[in-house]
Amino acid sequence: MRDDISAFILAGGKSTRMGSDKAFVTLNGRTLLSHALERARSLTPNVWIVGDPQKYESHGTVVPDIFVDCGPLAGIHSALGASSTELNLVLAVDVPFASLALLQFLIERAKRNPGVCVTVPRTNAGWQPLCAVYHRSFAPAAEEALRGGRFRIDRLFAVVPTDGISEEELRQAGFTREMFRNLNTPEDLAAAQ
Repeated sequence: MRDDISAFILAGGKSTRMGSDKAFVTLNGRTLLSHALERARSLTPNVWIVGDPQKYESHGTVVPDIFVDCGPLAGIHSALGASSTELNLVLAVDVPFASLALLQFLIERAKRNPGVCVTVPRTNAGWQPLCAVYHRSFAPAAEEALRGGRFRIDRLFAVVPTDGISEEELRQAGFTREMFRNLNTPEDLAAAQ
């Protein structure tokens, strides 16, 4: 357990494809939110939920979006604004297969690279920005993009110092692309059960 990092669970999505709030759908008898919070709380006491305070305040400390309805980049921006630590793990609530070992690996990699704004996996399927470690110094780039109506997180990786971890590096460390599988639909959830 370390207090030099913070962990933020992004739970503010609209969940339109799922048909109900993804944070509260159950996998193996527990909500996706409880799965994510358990992993985060085993890493650090500084755990926050990014989303609507009215929905989530009974589950932990909540950070609302400053830029409303602007997607996950807005959640990352709000998280970094609320953080008191330099390094911040960001984890989407709908990524239940990202193991504790993977999260620890990302944090350790970020600690070894202090000049980097983002430590982010990049599988053959693309960037995985919602299971990554962000330095607080990423916040100004996020805010500038949001103010300009540019909501794609991965486009910022070309303009800030980014440590992209390849799928091959992940594989060598014992992690698979399946760990980043997110649950967007009832079919995804059924397949994961």
